Order: sequence, then structure tokens, then C-alpha cells
Amino acid sequence: MNQSARTAKQIGAIIRRARRNAGLTQTDLGKRIGLRQATVSKLEKGEPATRLSTLLDALTALGLEIIIDKRGKLSRQALEDLF
Repeated sequence: MNQSARTAKQIGAIIRRARRNAGLTQTDLGKRIGLRQATVSKLEKGEPATRLSTLLDALTALGLEIIIDKRGKLSRQALEDLF
């Protein structure tokens, strides 16, 4: 299922949901990608200054990928309501 995200917070929510669906804790995911639990927490919160490599490592560990596409017609509020 494709999921749209326009903000770091929305990307973090997608990662959190995928991690939970996989039955992993933040610590478990951190171990898989060689990061501390606190770093995974920051990623899931959408905090600034998260390294792109950290995001990509987390996506890989969860079996996810980024697909770049033209922005849809959903309003920002409608997209926020999804999260």
C-alpha cells in the first residue's frame, strides 16, 4: 500500500506504524540498523537534522522504499488527517 507524506513528522509516523506492525520496539529497529533507541525515537518524531542515510537504513530494515511522485490534490489538512 502506498502512503503519502509531505513532512518529516508524517514520514516518522509511517516508520512508527511499520515498526509496530513488524512487532519491533525502537530498540529492536535500532539494533538492526546500528543506531541507538533515542535516534529511532527522533526519526519517528520527525525531528530536524535526521540524516538521510538514517532514514534510508530504517526504511530498508522495515522493507519500505521511497517513491518520488508528483504531489497529489489532497489538501494539507486532508493529508494531516490521515496521520
